Amino acid sequence: MDIFAALWPVFALLFLGVLINRAKFVDHSFWNGAEKIIYYLCFPALLVTRLAAADFNGNESLVLIEAVLVLLALGSLFLLGLQRVLKFRAASFTSVYQGGLRFNTYITLAIAASLIPGEGLVIAAIIASVMIPLLNLLCVLVFAIYSDKRPSVLTVLKQILSNPLIVACLLGLALNLSSLGIPSLASPVLELLAQVALPLGLLAVGAGINLKAMRSSGLPLMMGVVARLIVMPLLALAVGLMLQLSPNTLLIFMVFASVPTASAAYILAKQLNGDAPLVANILSTQTLLSMLTLPVALSLPGLIL
Repeated sequence: MDIFAALWPVFALLFLGVLINRAKFVDHSFWNGAEKIIYYLCFPALLVTRLAAADFNGNESLVLIEAVLVLLALGSLFLLGLQRVLKFRAASFTSVYQGGLRFNTYITLAIAASLIPGEGLVIAAIIASVMIPLLNLLCVLVFAIYSDKRPSVLTVLKQILSNPLIVACLLGLALNLSSLGIPSLASPVLELLAQVALPLGLLAVGAGINLKAMRSSGLPLMMGVVARLIVMPLLALAVGLMLQLSPNTLLIFMVFASVPTASAAYILAKQLNGDAPLVANILSTQTLLSMLTLPVALSLPGLIL
């Protein structure tokens, strides 16, 4: 499999987003509206349609869920250990934790679709249905422990249940397990929305890249980048090999561990008094550097298997 050929369209749209924003081809407020449409409509539609039709039979799905749990546990232990050694400010550590563990859904699903047409999105939707709720829970709990503004149980539940991607995952799983499927009238509408999700999402991510971000934030920025782009892919590879994931499943699992962090991390940092500027810098720097690290990370399974 030619990894670069599969990644090229994704990187091309990211660069196009950067160029559109720098050329002021559209008003900056356009991206705010576009991101709302993507986050609340297009990506939920994509997740619902893929999960509703996914095949959860067999041992592979259970092993994949186990792999997600082990990866998040190991990643959390690494980051918590890092905090004990380096002793970042509480607000800074919440940003490093989010930057190290969360993944950008837009980039992840676009790469999955490009790497393995058809099957890639289904595998990615299964992983996302487990990883998205757990990551939101873990990140809010870290804020509860390390932030000056400790969220209440009600706040934690609200953060989780109001996330449209989590709602979409739950709905898609419910439609799948109940064998109801998507109603015939809704299916073509959701499919059209799903088709918009990936290209528009990548353009929005590109438009949000801050090319000056790598000049600031020091050690916390560096650790957030190293944790996400180096440590997490290596942990995912080890976990996938240990649990004997199939080659295609391992490759998509690696994508989740190798892409830059989610823009939702910035929103959560602002809501819970975290270090939002640091999150923004981590996000931009990871996105830029991932164009170099992603081809390497995704080539590793092919070199070993």
